[in-house]
Amino acid sequence: MLARPSTTHFLRLCGWLVRVRIDFHGSPRPTLGVEWELALVDRETRDLAGVASAVIDTARGRMDDPKLLHAELLRNTVELVTGICDDVPHAMADLRTTYDAVAGAAGDHGVDLFGAGTHPFASWSTQQLSPGNRYEELINRTQWWGRQMLIWGVHVHVGLPEQSRVMPVLSSLLNYYPHLQALSASSPLWAGTDTGYASNRALMFQQLPTAGLPFQFDRWEEFEAFARDQLKTGVIDDLSEIRWDLRPASHLGTLENRICDGVSNFTELAALTSLMHCLVVDLDTRLAAGETLPVMPPWHVQENKWRTARYGLDAIIILDASSRERLVTDDLHDLLERLEPVARRLGCADELRSVADIPARGGSYQRQRAVAEATGGDLPAVVDSVVRELRDGLGPVGA
Repeated sequence: MLARPSTTHFLRLCGWLVRVRIDFHGSPRPTLGVEWELALVDRETRDLAGVASAVIDTARGRMDDPKLLHAELLRNTVELVTGICDDVPHAMADLRTTYDAVAGAAGDHGVDLFGAGTHPFASWSTQQLSPGNRYEELINRTQWWGRQMLIWGVHVHVGLPEQSRVMPVLSSLLNYYPHLQALSASSPLWAGTDTGYASNRALMFQQLPTAGLPFQFDRWEEFEAFARDQLKTGVIDDLSEIRWDLRPASHLGTLENRICDGVSNFTELAALTSLMHCLVVDLDTRLAAGETLPVMPPWHVQENKWRTARYGLDAIIILDASSRERLVTDDLHDLLERLEPVARRLGCADELRSVADIPARGGSYQRQRAVAEATGGDLPAVVDSVVRELRDGLGPVGA
């Protein structure tokens, strides 16, 4: 039987039937916010541990701002968030402060923090939901696919000043979807199996009914019409239930980038955050100056997502509407060079330069596979390596 809209939904809908108005509360400057999902793993077994509530309670008692630490869908997950930040160093400092409190609290409860898109061997069927009707309703609706969502990611918000520019920037940012996915891919292993994908998370998450690639709208009013239809037909009860890989966060005045897999260390987190910050600011600046931003047809965007989910940093991607193709790492080199002046203005030049270290070192999915191969398929050893990256940091490039 199809799920029907709730009474609350109908009551709220009464004033929305003709037109949904969504006011984008623009940010006067290109602010930055980061949300970092981390799993909790047992120090002995290296399996997932559903002790998030206890860890959060302990950590919040040691934090100046407890609102910077959240529970998530599953009891094995914590989410570290920043406040409203001006630049990448500010955001990383925010996260470091929260991380220190959480890492200490995790140790008190016999667990470590783990940053990747998936866990190598945990069973999805044994995981427990966090308390709350919101999560119960999600699983009730999505059933088997919802219960499969044993995945973690990084979300980056960038402030935009004008409502009219949000959708064109979003559509053009999709041209760089494959770069971000290839760089962050960290989910090759799932339920004890090497999936053959660099980012299995990307293809799993899009199974939820409102997740995946966004529609490419030219005008804000088209997005409002889409939201009206979703509300009217009971697909969503709230705008936050639009779970696109890129989406407007109208109440925050940001464009939220949800492409990246979970990240296992601060160095790469800073690098990826700087790239996302620079891309959005560059596109918005060009649009404000009168430039028509380049976009690709949806079928090219969809193919790029699949190619980099499958092949990661070895993917040959489609560059434009003319169907030109290029190895993603070759195109990344030119992109970083072009964005360097933007990074200097935003105070993240060093972090942007370090993006090039990811393919030089090998992406997280490649590092995980290397450990699995070197240890004869010892998946707890893979978890050890990911935990160690977060705790001790990465070694030099080429090490």
